[in-house]
Amino acid sequence: MLDDIKKDAKTRMHKSVEALRHDLTKVRTGRASTALVDHLKVDYYGSEMPLSQVATIAVSDARSLTITPWEKPMVAAVEKAIMASDLGLTPNTAGTVIRINLPALTEERRRELSKHVHAEGENAKVAIRNIRRDANQSVKDLLKDKKITEDEERRSEDDIQKLTDSAIKDVDEVVKAKEQELMAV
Repeated sequence: MLDDIKKDAKTRMHKSVEALRHDLTKVRTGRASTALVDHLKVDYYGSEMPLSQVATIAVSDARSLTITPWEKPMVAAVEKAIMASDLGLTPNTAGTVIRINLPALTEERRRELSKHVHAEGENAKVAIRNIRRDANQSVKDLLKDKKITEDEERRSEDDIQKLTDSAIKDVDEVVKAKEQELMAV
C-alpha cells in the first residue's frame, strides 16, 4: 500500500518535471529550433493538424528555419498559421519553401523570457507540492483506517518529502539550464 503511494507520487512528480522540460523547448532562445513551430496547428482541408504532419521542418542555420509543405496548396495555410501564432515571426515564401528568419534577442526580451521560464518553474513546483499533499493525505487515510502504524506514517511522509525535494531540485536545474541558454549571447 505505502509502496504504491510512493511509486505513484514519484511517477507523477517525474511527469511534472518532464512536462516542464517539454514546455521550455517552446521558449525561444538565440538559436533556431524546430521545437519553436512544432506546436502550431495548420488548417488542413478543414481539420486542424500539427505543422509537423503537413510539412518538413528543418534548421537551415543558427538563425533560420525552413518549412517545406508536402503539398503546394498548403503553403498559404502554413504561412497563415505562422502569422497567427504568438511567435511574432514573419515567414518569407519562395515557391514551395517557407523561410523563417529569427532576429537576435534583445536584452529586454531575454529578461522577459527569463521571467517566463521562472514562472513555468514555479508552476511545476506547485504541481509537485500538490502531488506531495495528495500522497500524504493517502497515507493519513491509511492511518485513520488503522491499516498502518504511526511510525510507518512518519517514515512514509519522510520518504515522500525526499521525493519532493529531489523533484524540486530537478525543476531548479531545468530552469537554471534554460536561463543560461537564454542569456548566452
